[in-house]
Amino acid sequence: MASELRTVLVVGTGLIGTSVALALRGQGVRVLLADRDQGAVRLARELGAGEEWHAGGDRADLAVIAVPPAHVATELLALQRAGAAGHYTDVASVKALPIDEARRLGCDLGAYVASHPLAGREKSGPGAARADLFLGRPWALCPTPESSPEARAAVLRLVELCGANPVEVDAGDHDRAVAVVSHAPHVTASAVAARLADASEVALGLAGQGVRDVTRIAGGDPGLWLGILSGNAAPVAEVLEAVSRDLAEAASALRAVAGGDGTASSDITQLLKRGVAGHGRIPGKHGGPASSYVVVQVVIGDRPGQLAKLFQVCDEVGVNVEDVRLEHAPGLPLGIAEVSVQPDAAPVLTGALHERGWQVPGPGQEM
Repeated sequence: MASELRTVLVVGTGLIGTSVALALRGQGVRVLLADRDQGAVRLARELGAGEEWHAGGDRADLAVIAVPPAHVATELLALQRAGAAGHYTDVASVKALPIDEARRLGCDLGAYVASHPLAGREKSGPGAARADLFLGRPWALCPTPESSPEARAAVLRLVELCGANPVEVDAGDHDRAVAVVSHAPHVTASAVAARLADASEVALGLAGQGVRDVTRIAGGDPGLWLGILSGNAAPVAEVLEAVSRDLAEAASALRAVAGGDGTASSDITQLLKRGVAGHGRIPGKHGGPASSYVVVQVVIGDRPGQLAKLFQVCDEVGVNVEDVRLEHAPGLPLGIAEVSVQPDAAPVLTGALHERGWQVPGPGQEM
């Protein structure tokens, strides 16, 4: 069942809400913006995300509630009482709590479909928003038995306009899943990053890409994440307890190795092997099994336009860039661009770069 969205109200102009607004504006949808923080609304409006909404103003086809999980239900009730929209959804990263609270408060669940786009950044606020944030990303839909076909259609249309892939899932299953793939990883990254707060200058001077990769998401807003973790407390705690057991066993084995017990290293090896197996199950960029790419390393100067020139070479020889990472060389005005390509494209790209004077340190390596 198709559903046209001519006007959408976005309540909450943070990263996700403003990104939704920008994506919709790019599709020609009229977007109304609301937030208790007038500064956030003003910035979102200046970014071209839409126009400010005032209570009692125009009725929207769909209202997107982009507030912390604990406030979704009360916001939904207030909007429904005001007749703000025909249908409603939220984009909080916890689903069971808002649905249960909405039912308890007596919200109209027929007009509501809970949802969650699996996309984000370690930065927050409207200034970090991007219109392409949801392209190709999964977007969980958690309808209740009361959700009407019209409400489902309206939210599906929202997902389509944002360029995401809809995935219907039970709210409880959703919360257990994101505990594994998002919420617990954030806590573990924060635990590793916390060790750096008191690390010596020597240690920080030796920091490489590995620690940056592991701790990247630890830069998120603590207040925002406290709300997320509190809303999904039990599933996250369960995952963290399992991780803690693995870490405790690894620490015990390492103590034994340090004491001269060489047999204890097998326990560490098993954990590392399980880690490799788990990493291998992370879907590839188009979904399904992860592809094996070859990484071509290229020395790149820290000057404007260098990355664009590198991509131009790829375009000239018909090589598709599957992924790219940059690693800076501390103290030097250069870095390494790691370009992931299909295995048969690696020699083509390497040869073309050599011919054009690029420095390619060595042969590609399988990821």
